[in-house]
Amino acid sequence: MPLTVWRFLDGNRAHEKQSAALVRGLDSSYGGQLNCVDIPLSVTAYGIVMGLAKGLSSLPRPDFHIGTGRRTRLPMLAARYRYGGRAVAINRPQFPFRWFDFAIVPEHDRPPPLENVILSQGALTGPLPDNAARSGRGLILLGGPSRHFCWDDGPVRRQVKQLLSQPLDWYLSNSRRTPEGLLESLAGREAHLVDWRSCSPDWVHAQMAAAEQIWVSEDSISMLFESLQSRARVGVIRVPCRSRANKVRAAVQRLVDQGVVGERWEEVIAQSERVPLDQYLVCARALLRRCGLSIR
Repeated sequence: MPLTVWRFLDGNRAHEKQSAALVRGLDSSYGGQLNCVDIPLSVTAYGIVMGLAKGLSSLPRPDFHIGTGRRTRLPMLAARYRYGGRAVAINRPQFPFRWFDFAIVPEHDRPPPLENVILSQGALTGPLPDNAARSGRGLILLGGPSRHFCWDDGPVRRQVKQLLSQPLDWYLSNSRRTPEGLLESLAGREAHLVDWRSCSPDWVHAQMAAAEQIWVSEDSISMLFESLQSRARVGVIRVPCRSRANKVRAAVQRLVDQGVVGERWEEVIAQSERVPLDQYLVCARALLRRCGLSIR
């Protein structure tokens, strides 16, 4: 029996990567055919309820409505009301959890222990390219100031320089949050500097798949969990917190305590061989199981 998913888009690439990952997990796990239809942001909740979104009535009836981000919530709920199916919110919704059939929420967001909540380890991310890791390749990814972390170029620069002194073929990249000038200040050392503005959308994932080691500044929690989708050894570059009560720091510290990531060179090179986290598969199978649907 075919399974139909309506995936609601909000124009945010990070959000849409998460919903695409869940759809990929459903497609890999469901014991039948899966059809996915992308619903653009231009389709509003008002238009759906009032029957103005004419194109929807000709689509296959949905089994799941899936979306990430606040702008997908009301259209998903409106589509469930008019066309049936189950509404699945990825990440903590801004509305009561009971409004949704399921919510897939990272455990560091500390959602309530409800029957319709599925916990994930970090943000959902799909599989990386199936490339063989290149021996001796290192990757360093820098974030910047965020809601949970302030930033101090000095300590970050010192940690990066210590890494660059190690005998790996290093690739070092920044992000839109990285303070201006930090990447350039590391020029002249043994690293390939890659500005995020010059990268294709798939560059980071290709580099993660090729790397033997990956180091990520801890403010970039999504990037850290994407790194754990690789087979590389993973380390974290520490960044000052804005407050003592920091759920992101707590999530990173759990990974360090479990030995999944390291904060020192010696810890990282001592890590045993890993397999990808594959949370996109874990959560997709949990969703199918809770709905009584067949799993391959």
